[in-house]
Amino acid sequence: MLKNYFRFEQYNTNYKQEIIAGFTTFLTMAYIIIVNPKILEAAGIPFGPSMVATILSAFFGTFLMGVYAKRPFAIAPYMGENAFIAYTVVKVLCYSWQTALGAIFISGVLFTILTLTKVRGWLANAIPESLKIAFSVGIGFFLAFIGLNDTGIVTLGTPGAPVHVGNFHDINILLAMGGFLLIGILMIKKINGSIIIGIIAVTIVSMITGNSPVPESVISTPPDLSPVFLKLDIPGALTWGFFSVILTVFVLDFVDTMGTLLGLSYKAKLLDEKGQLPEIEKPMLCDALSTIAGALFGTTTCGVFIESATGIESGGRTGFTAIVTAVLFLSALFFAPLFSVVPPSAYGPPLIIVGMLMMSPIKNLNFDDLTEVIPAFTMIALMSFTYNLGIGMTAGFLTYIIVKTVTGKMNEISGGMWVLGLFSLLLFVFYPY
Repeated sequence: MLKNYFRFEQYNTNYKQEIIAGFTTFLTMAYIIIVNPKILEAAGIPFGPSMVATILSAFFGTFLMGVYAKRPFAIAPYMGENAFIAYTVVKVLCYSWQTALGAIFISGVLFTILTLTKVRGWLANAIPESLKIAFSVGIGFFLAFIGLNDTGIVTLGTPGAPVHVGNFHDINILLAMGGFLLIGILMIKKINGSIIIGIIAVTIVSMITGNSPVPESVISTPPDLSPVFLKLDIPGALTWGFFSVILTVFVLDFVDTMGTLLGLSYKAKLLDEKGQLPEIEKPMLCDALSTIAGALFGTTTCGVFIESATGIESGGRTGFTAIVTAVLFLSALFFAPLFSVVPPSAYGPPLIIVGMLMMSPIKNLNFDDLTEVIPAFTMIALMSFTYNLGIGMTAGFLTYIIVKTVTGKMNEISGGMWVLGLFSLLLFVFYPY
């Protein structure tokens, strides 16, 4: 029954493959359980309730993705958007976190309306193949950079040299490099579950060497959610002064979700012969409803996580992968001490490996047509070097329109691309730099 519902035969998959993929996706992104509330703590949101809100929003969105959209994508509070809320909206602009959550709720409602009216799907299908390729490659570079930074292999440098090689005498960096090589060799030998084997192996060695704490307990009681549940301030967000915040949250989540969906689907070969994701409105609706739910629970913008690529690379092709990931997130309410011991040296290497694999579609880019290459390169470079997927994508949209117009190829610009270009321009004008 479930096999038919999730169309296992169509995607040449099975329960074992989907379960391994679900575990892999979860273990790669389990850090969000701790990191997201830690970041939001800077905005005054209490850590314990914020952790529960993070878990519940991830469970809600990912489970909905699995059951309704039947896609192997996990949803959780976005990294980047959480920092924007904590450090820019609250710390710099001096708005309350309750008002910020109100803005997120409003953007989620807008997403839902645009999805139900099929506007989001129309815009996604209007994007040319060269930029869909750029989505995948840019996400690959971004994942790899996150992995390199989280493991300490690449660190912050000086103003003249913004990045610097890490200290290779550090045992955590050596563990990360060992994990990278272990996963790579296992994948070369075509061993199923290579990524999850690598994550577990490095975590165990890290605990044995004393670089990761051994959990004092396995089971814990979830903190009280009431300090953040339904505390959003919607009227406070509906002011002209808050317009730039709502616009930024809206556009960043809009393009992040669209780019991540198409980039992951391109790599997983889920796009049809027209280069479109069938029934794209379904995963987009899951994203929109998750953002609404997240704001109600007490956390920031939710959307499809690029770490879903690790599960896809492990063989995940259907919504059953997402359901497994969702159940693991829900279990984290009671097993948070167990999942929180996975160190960056364990989950960083899979990000680097998958980042490498996500770059393979670059071979399909027509390098003889610079009007396609220049926007794609702009998008790829800025997605990773600005450490902001949304900024890179919007820059790519604008560059595409400018280059095509100036070179006399305006007829190649679809109506949807003009709309995306307008959104992108508004973002750069009103972005609270």
